[in-house]
Amino acid sequence: MCNTSLHTFLAALPKAEHHMHLEGSLEPELLFELAAKHDVTLPSTDPAFASPAALRQRYDNFQNLDDFLGYYYIGMSVLIEGSDFEALAYAYFTKAASQNVRHAEVFFDPQAHTSRGVELSTIVESFKRAQARAETDFGMTTQLIMCFLKHLPLSGALETFAQAKDEGFFADGSLAAIGMDSSELPFPSPMWKDVYAAAKESGIRRTIHAGEEGPAHYVTQALDILDAQRIDHGIRALMEGDDELISRLASSKTLLTTCPISNVKLQCIPSIAAFPLKKLIAAGVRFSINSDDPAYFGGYIQENYCALQESFDLSVGEWETIAKGSILGSWCSEERKTQLLNEIDEVVNEHSN
Repeated sequence: MCNTSLHTFLAALPKAEHHMHLEGSLEPELLFELAAKHDVTLPSTDPAFASPAALRQRYDNFQNLDDFLGYYYIGMSVLIEGSDFEALAYAYFTKAASQNVRHAEVFFDPQAHTSRGVELSTIVESFKRAQARAETDFGMTTQLIMCFLKHLPLSGALETFAQAKDEGFFADGSLAAIGMDSSELPFPSPMWKDVYAAAKESGIRRTIHAGEEGPAHYVTQALDILDAQRIDHGIRALMEGDDELISRLASSKTLLTTCPISNVKLQCIPSIAAFPLKKLIAAGVRFSINSDDPAYFGGYIQENYCALQESFDLSVGEWETIAKGSILGSWCSEERKTQLLNEIDEVVNEHSN
């Protein structure tokens, strides 16, 4: 809980989340539970795997993105049956709903699972069951974004995309978009031109992780070469002072899905105070605030909102602008956007009096 006068307002504020990896919400307790269930052997030589508490403590000391990813992929290995994926997603939706997330567009990494023999249909259908439960139980709308892994060959991304398309997951709305994540520095945006061209040709929405550890021009390449419609992270443009790119992002209303606590945990920035929040607001860039991999970084969306408020002391009006921008940048229906904007107005009016 943040120690500011706006905490009650921030808790009540309807939120949209656009940058959250479902596999990144695998809490250590569930990880150990599923490992025991499936007789998965966790690394015995790493003291972090002695207990859930030891693993959580290790998560406080990531050196960089690749250090985190090593643990991230080990965690994924315990997800085997459809019930595992459903439990994972529903646990996140439950937590998010408790923090007043009203709409969530969430990532998952199919290649990390299909390479272990898990069928793509098992993953998607299991997540869909959790999504349906979340809408019934919490009134939360959700969408799935299928991400490809940058450290794997382009051919694998093309094969996975073709499979998802052939199985009708884009046509029936099971999948809302494609994305791309994993390591960034060795894998600049142009490497993925073919799969993004295939998605564009099929009328499928496109986002990509860029400008987290990689330089600002990775973002420019994602826009120019991949025709990405959204940028995940993208803070290097602000940190490096690329005024032309910042102006372009603002004028095009391209959504940046920013992750403040994640940026600190992965040592992309030294502190929350270094997050370029004021630059984003002043430049008129549309952005949302997100939790990224909350089980690994120690903060869900509310903790990110509170951390920013404690550092920047924003007004109700500034938070209204942020919240509405995140709704307008969402990929839900116009009707749903109107509903959520009205919900924001109600909360703002209540706390402005």
